[in-house]
Amino acid sequence: MRLTKFGHACVRLDTAEGAVVIDPGDFSPDADLDSAADVLVTHEHADHIDVDRVATAVRAGARLHTNAALASRLADEYDVAANAVEPGETFSVAGLQVRVVGGEHAEIYDGLPGCANIGFVLAGVYHPGDALHVPDVDVETLLVPVSAPWLKLSEVLDFVRAVGPSRAFPIHDALLSDIGNAGADRWLDMKGDTDYRRLAPKQSVDV
Repeated sequence: MRLTKFGHACVRLDTAEGAVVIDPGDFSPDADLDSAADVLVTHEHADHIDVDRVATAVRAGARLHTNAALASRLADEYDVAANAVEPGETFSVAGLQVRVVGGEHAEIYDGLPGCANIGFVLAGVYHPGDALHVPDVDVETLLVPVSAPWLKLSEVLDFVRAVGPSRAFPIHDALLSDIGNAGADRWLDMKGDTDYRRLAPKQSVDV
């Protein structure tokens, strides 16, 4: 399976049976949705779903999978059909079984943003969206958020150690400068207890 990292929180997985894109948001203008049969979206924030681009993909035949609240909003406001999935459910995309985990967005302040957030585990690859939920399944490849209003570095390190992946690649990093990314990378390399490395935008790796 080929994993390609795009800007911020977006990745694409290509298999012999097709392609799936996760969280193609406004911060990921380089995201490649061409020929992707399925799009997975963790939650409603614009940095995780560019509604116009996703709507275009869906109308061209792609299947969209997301949480029930966002699926309902997309249907009501944009006439976009989505498969609503909940934590604990499984479904298949591109020949991969997807396990839905999590449920809630991490708190920023005073209970906000208070919206749904689901994570996806696909063939050992885990994308948590905007949360640090530790799933009860084995994770070989962790896509680890490294910068957000709801996040601090010590929590990132605890999360990586709790998940215990064989390897980890950073996501959710658009808010960091090159200096900030280098600092996060240094700490995760030193204390993450995993094979950690950064993928450049549009860089791919076999997982």
